[in-house]
Amino acid sequence: MSAVLNIPPHPTPELDPEFLPASLWTRSFEALCREHGARPVKIAVLRPKGTGTIHEESLLPAGDPWDALNFRHLERILKALIWLYGGHRFLIAGAPELCPKLQQLYSDSGARAFDADFCRRFFGESPTIEAATDDELRGFDHPATDIDTTAPASGCRIGFDLGGSDRKCAAVIDGEVVFSEEVVWDPYFQKDPDYHLNGIRDSLKLAAAHLPRVDAIGGSAAGVYVDNKVRAASLFRGVPDDLFKDRVENMFLDIAREWGDIPFRIANDGDVTALAGAMSLDDGSVLGLAMGTSTAAGYVDESRNLTDRISELAFLPIDYREHAPVDEWSGDAGCNVQYFSQQAVARLIPASGLPIDSNLGFPEQLEAVQEFMKSGDDRAAAIYRTIGTYLGYAIPHFSRFYQIRHLLLLGRVMSGTGGDIIIEEARKLLRAEFPELAASVRISTPDEKLKRHGQAIAAASLPKIPQAPAIP
Repeated sequence: MSAVLNIPPHPTPELDPEFLPASLWTRSFEALCREHGARPVKIAVLRPKGTGTIHEESLLPAGDPWDALNFRHLERILKALIWLYGGHRFLIAGAPELCPKLQQLYSDSGARAFDADFCRRFFGESPTIEAATDDELRGFDHPATDIDTTAPASGCRIGFDLGGSDRKCAAVIDGEVVFSEEVVWDPYFQKDPDYHLNGIRDSLKLAAAHLPRVDAIGGSAAGVYVDNKVRAASLFRGVPDDLFKDRVENMFLDIAREWGDIPFRIANDGDVTALAGAMSLDDGSVLGLAMGTSTAAGYVDESRNLTDRISELAFLPIDYREHAPVDEWSGDAGCNVQYFSQQAVARLIPASGLPIDSNLGFPEQLEAVQEFMKSGDDRAAAIYRTIGTYLGYAIPHFSRFYQIRHLLLLGRVMSGTGGDIIIEEARKLLRAEFPELAASVRISTPDEKLKRHGQAIAAASLPKIPQAPAIP
C-alpha cells in the first residue's frame, strides 16, 4: 500500500490547469515528514578531482507506506543535483534502501540513461550512487572560480557569444566596448565542425580589426566547458560522436593556439549572463535565466564569483504530475525546457486557441504569438500569463539549490510586453503562495546597456591577464 500526497487547492496556470508544481509537491511532502517523523538525508555530489558539495533533504520513515513517496522525492532531487551541481559520484547518507534502485535508474540501461551518458561526457565516468555514512560525507565543499566581478577588465580584449541563431563579438578596451557585431548562423544541425570553427574565427577577426592588439579572448556559449574543453553543447549536437571527440572537444584550445596562447576562456552562456548581471547590479546572488531556444541559466554567488556548478536548468524537473510534457531530447517529463522556452510557447498555442500553424518552427511560432500580442489579442496574453504562473512556482524550487537575491530574465520569450506579463504573474503568484520569497527575490530584465554590451564585456573579462600595458 502506498501513501498519497495531498496537495491543497492552489492557483493553476491558465492554459495548463493540470500542472503540479514541484515546489507545492515538496512543501506538502515536507509537511508529511514533520507529521510522521522526518528522516534527515545528506547527498554528496562528487567530481573526479575530489571536489564536491553536500545537499540536505528530509524523507519519511523507511518502509510501507512511504517508500514510493520517498523514492519520488529523492529521485527528482538527485536529477536536479546532476544538472545543477554536476558530478559523477553520489554518496547518500540516511536512505540506504533507495540507493540500489536509484543506481539502476541512472545506469546505461535505466530510464535515466540520457542523464548517465551526460555525466560520462562531463566528467569521463559513469555515475555511481552509493549508500554512505555521515562521517564519509565530511570535508567536501564547492569551490568558486576566480572571476572577480568587482575589478574592471583591463587591456585589449575580445568577447564573443555563440547562440543558436546568431553569434556576437565585441572589441573591448579597458572595459569599454569599441566595436560589436552580430552575425546570423545556424549551428545546431551542422555535421561538419568546420562550419562552427570558421564562424568563430570570422567573429574573432572582425573584433580584432578594431583593436591595437589582443591581450585576451573570452567567450560564452550554451553547454558545459571544463578547462576550455567542450564536454557537451547543443551548438554541436549535429556533429557525429567520432568527429566531436576528434574535432570539437579541443576546438577552443586549438583556437587559443592560433592566437599565440594568449589568455583564453570559454564559459557557459548562462554563467556569463549572470556575471554580466552581477556587474550591472553591483551585487551577488544572481541567477540568470534565458528563455530562448532552450532554457539556459547561470549563477553568481553571494561573493560575486562564478562557481563550478553546471547550472543546466533546462533539465530540472518542475512539474511533478504523472503525465507531464516530455522533453524530446532527454526523454524525461516535466523539465524546465517545456515551460520556459520557445517550445513552451508552441506547446501552449493550441490551448490558447490562436490560429497558428503547428508545422512552423518554434521561433516562427513565437514570432506569430508576438504579433498577436501587438494587436492586443488576449489569447496571446494568456500564454504569457501561464508562463508567468509556471515561473512563480518554479522560483521556490530554484531556491532549494541557489541563494537568490536577483532573478535576471532574458531571451526571446521575454521580448516585448509578453515579458512584462510573465514578471507580473510570477510576482503575483509569489505574493499569494510564497510571500517570504516575494519580499526577498528581485525579478528583473536587463537594461539596455546590459542587453547591448553586457554579455560581451562579461565574456571578455573571463580570462585573467597580467597587468596590461597602457593603450598608446
